[in-house]
Amino acid sequence: MCRSIKTLRPPVLPEEATEEDIRAAALQFVRKVSGFRAPAAHNREVFDRAVDEITASTARLLDGLEVRGGVRTP
Repeated sequence: MCRSIKTLRPPVLPEEATEEDIRAAALQFVRKVSGFRAPAAHNREVFDRAVDEITASTARLLDGLEVRGGVRTP
């Protein structure tokens, strides 16, 4: 699932993920789950709201993670 979504935390990324990185991952997730690359006009609001909510949740997740030990690969 969502093979194009990359890990967004150090040490996988050399620095913290940007808002743009997080939003791009959220968009990919919503596209995959909904089955729509671009939603029809009547679905745009719910699609965009899902991207916003997942972006915010992902940012909170990354802010709260405590990474210990060596480098791990996904």
